[in-house]
Amino acid sequence: METTNVSFRMDKKLKKQAETVFDEMGMNMTTAFTIFTKAVVRQGKIPFEIAIDPFYSEANQKWLAEAIADLDAGRDLIVKTLDELKDMEDE
Repeated sequence: METTNVSFRMDKKLKKQAETVFDEMGMNMTTAFTIFTKAVVRQGKIPFEIAIDPFYSEANQKWLAEAIADLDAGRDLIVKTLDELKDMEDE
């Protein structure tokens, strides 16, 4: 099998963290990325779900901006129960 080099940039800390995890699994970075790439080719898609962090949703950012404005203006914050916060995730 003929091989080729692939080069890309990655955050230095992230690379070290990944190498530590891969080492604990008994593989190196090349093996891990080869496994990932083979799964992509075999499945015809990224082999895991990629989703946005709900923290950055438009609704949550609006709520945070309003809460910060209230704080800056000296207005009391609205206290939410854990159940109310969980319900907000579904909106």
